[in-house]
Amino acid sequence: MALLVRRAFRHLSRVHDVLFRRTLIEREITIFDDDVFLTSYPRSGNTWTRFLVGNFVNPNEPVTFLNVERLVPDMYKTADWALRRLPRPRVLKSHESFDARYRRVIYIVRDPRDVAISNYHWEMKLRSIPDGCPLEEFVPLWMDGNFWRRIGSWADHVNSWLATRQGHDSFLLMRYEDLQQNQPRELARVAQFMGLNPDPERINRAIELSSAANMRKMEETQGKKWVATFHTRSDKPFVRKASSGGWRAILPEKTVTCMEAQWGPLMKQLGYKLSTETKPEAAAITQAIL
Repeated sequence: MALLVRRAFRHLSRVHDVLFRRTLIEREITIFDDDVFLTSYPRSGNTWTRFLVGNFVNPNEPVTFLNVERLVPDMYKTADWALRRLPRPRVLKSHESFDARYRRVIYIVRDPRDVAISNYHWEMKLRSIPDGCPLEEFVPLWMDGNFWRRIGSWADHVNSWLATRQGHDSFLLMRYEDLQQNQPRELARVAQFMGLNPDPERINRAIELSSAANMRKMEETQGKKWVATFHTRSDKPFVRKASSGGWRAILPEKTVTCMEAQWGPLMKQLGYKLSTETKPEAAAITQAIL
């Protein structure tokens, strides 16, 4: 009940901000045909991708939390008049579901079981849920399409883009897990998509500057000045483990079963194995050892 009350209060605060123009209405921003949108459901690796792409596109100015809103701006944090003045082609961060005006999209997708955990810690950093809130209480509410009313659930968001753009030349699907496993290859794909030379030296420099360790170090000194985190809890990091598969040790089995029951086909389509599929493999390995 307490969690529901906090969510309702946050929604009312959002409505108040929009009515009094303290924040812009996202779909009012000016969009140009040569824009490149880094789009994802929240907490799917968008900020890391912003740093990687920003450091590749801007080799003479390393991306920090203090200049990222100028180099690869968050469309929710920057006024439209300021966005219109940026050099083109612009690279913009977005969490919007399908928008036909987006001509070129790099869509980042992540295993929703890890996304759930990341959102859980982010909401705690925002103070919208209390310390100690059980994951099994949070996840069902998060899975509901009303959690993020404008963009829907993880599956709603992903399907909105895959059903309309997958396979198009102007749409690049990139899995967070693939980016972790082979950053040079995935960043080269991004460069080619943007019509840039995938120079290995330039790619390696971008990877080094965008490492999780380097981003954590910058967050320690810049987090209180960054527009996305200055108002949040400083004892909870924005850049966390930056890993994949952590859900196996953290999510309750009942919660995993619920997620896979609802989103299993889409997860499999994206290459994410379900726990019911991995258990037989583990059992087979155990039998072979015995």
